[in-house]
Amino acid sequence: MFQELEQRISAAVEAQLAASYDLSLSVSLEQPKQSSFGEFAIPVAFQLARQLKKAPKQIAESIVAGLGSIPGVAALEIAGNGYINVRLDRAAYAGSLLRPSSRAPQSGGKIVVEHTNINPNKAAHIGHLRNAILGDTFVRMLRAAGRRVEVQNYIDNTGVQVADVVVGFHYLEKKSPAEVKALIDRPEQPFDYLCWDLYARISSYYKDHPEALVWRGDTLNAIEAGEGEIAELAHMVADAIVAAHLRTMLRLGVMYDVLPRESEILHLQFWAAAFELLKQRQAIFFETEGKNKGCWVMPASAFKTSPENDESAEDDSKVIVRSNGTVTYVGKDIAYQLWKFGLLGKDFYYRLWFAYPDGHQLWVTTDRPQTDKAPDFGAATEVFNVIDSRQSYLQDVVVAGLRALDFREQADKSNHFSYEMVALSPRTCVEMGIELSEEDKRRPYVEVSGRKGLGVKADDLIDKLIETAQAEVDQRHAEASAEERRRVATQIATGALRYFMLKFTRNSVIAFDFHEALSFEGETGPYVQYAAVRAGNILRKLQERGESLPDFDAVLTSEALGRQLASEDFWQLLLSASKVNSAVDRAIASGEPAHIAKYAFQLAQAFNNFYHEYPVLQETDAERRAFLLWMTRYFREQLLATLHILGIEQPPYM
Repeated sequence: MFQELEQRISAAVEAQLAASYDLSLSVSLEQPKQSSFGEFAIPVAFQLARQLKKAPKQIAESIVAGLGSIPGVAALEIAGNGYINVRLDRAAYAGSLLRPSSRAPQSGGKIVVEHTNINPNKAAHIGHLRNAILGDTFVRMLRAAGRRVEVQNYIDNTGVQVADVVVGFHYLEKKSPAEVKALIDRPEQPFDYLCWDLYARISSYYKDHPEALVWRGDTLNAIEAGEGEIAELAHMVADAIVAAHLRTMLRLGVMYDVLPRESEILHLQFWAAAFELLKQRQAIFFETEGKNKGCWVMPASAFKTSPENDESAEDDSKVIVRSNGTVTYVGKDIAYQLWKFGLLGKDFYYRLWFAYPDGHQLWVTTDRPQTDKAPDFGAATEVFNVIDSRQSYLQDVVVAGLRALDFREQADKSNHFSYEMVALSPRTCVEMGIELSEEDKRRPYVEVSGRKGLGVKADDLIDKLIETAQAEVDQRHAEASAEERRRVATQIATGALRYFMLKFTRNSVIAFDFHEALSFEGETGPYVQYAAVRAGNILRKLQERGESLPDFDAVLTSEALGRQLASEDFWQLLLSASKVNSAVDRAIASGEPAHIAKYAFQLAQAFNNFYHEYPVLQETDAERRAFLLWMTRYFREQLLATLHILGIEQPPYM
């Protein structure tokens, strides 16, 4: 409602400017520095002073005089030298919240959000969790705003990382596909954990035996060809690891619509089609000399962003096809991006992978026709690729490929949703069993490396958080069943993890810390969950007394709402609780899920202040008690809606 009023006021002022001054202008509203000045401030008179050659105050007076009444606005006041302060009709505003209408879906086409994208060669680690949580939350934000979103998780099942694990099984351990299948099926050790160790071993082996790198090349060629024992092994390994990753992400409530696989990019000739387009449009050229001789490359001038006189602008051209004929993964990414926008003239075949517990279907691409009827995937109007900031250069190359093909609109709608790395606090390293030097113990954070096998597996981190949370839950609620206590501990732990990953802006390096994440005080997930639990407890206690909620529509008339909201404290609390949609839209516009996390914290703070200041169930005045109960229910609804956008559940107790 707050945002709707903001838009209504802006539109009214824009119409008045068009009628009075024949101006077409976008009018923005500001938040006044003090709440006593009203709910909005309109500074447009200052913008127009020079153009109209009038004093801002005179322009403001003319605008107010011409506006007349605006539904939902109680007063327009001239302040200072030309601000227009807006005071809302408090009773009407509260009435619209008491009897809400559903938010209409926004117009516009499909948005594709690609996230997670873990190499299917080993267990997911803590850094992958930031990607998945950011991507999933951004999807939830878009859907809360009424946008149609398709969630893709690209599987690079033909790349170097998968090849290295296959090298480990085939060349180092001499295992057949049947023997690897037995390892996948055995319950003693998770297969993704086993591959974690094997990947570290083969990476170390290459250093001592560089001649073994020929195995990698041979394996890559076999995988791309898609035939033989090595290709079978690669397919088996990748699918098993992807299944493990999906289980890990589901623990955090992260789900997908479709898994496009790199193998189909190759086998269905997606890359071949893109390659022909790039050659036809002269977006790439064949290098006949120098270090890239025999390669197809994209000139640096197509994607460099530095000024011409900047030395950093002298970047090398980017190899798209190597001299041996194999395509680099940025080439495959260009083909994939073209498909996302429906520009390739090709599509995958699809098979149903499985249905999630809530019935939502997950599809995966295949290179063979299927009988199952899949949804229509791809053909987006806008694309967001959630990929860490270290890939900015390659993302620039992908966009340059679209632009060079004259798909300028789609290039402009290709968004790199970047983020910085996740490290660990020294004390968290110790708790996770990572040995640190004295120097590392003094650092603000410690970087980890999956290639070296020095990292925190995502499932280990989640398990440790649940274990820590459960110790607190067991102590506080020993009377509850073991199953219930485990469920509550899981909700608290996963909420703590998601919130910690979201509360920092995307360009911030995160140093994950157990104790900070799980704290019930401060800017944490458990703090926000606790506020929702408290609101629920008030309503539960009302039921335990044999009472029910009043008929708010009957009791809280416009006059009653006006009386209660004459209290500035109540009015500011209600305003704070009613800005979920506004917070979502601002977070989408800025591309910062951190803004929703911040809003959730502020909302929890506001409710906790309300909780301590007003003993709802002890109130004796009937009208005031009904108003306080409505405020409690409304706060809880808004807290739960905000938590849902953050992907966090509310436990029954804390």
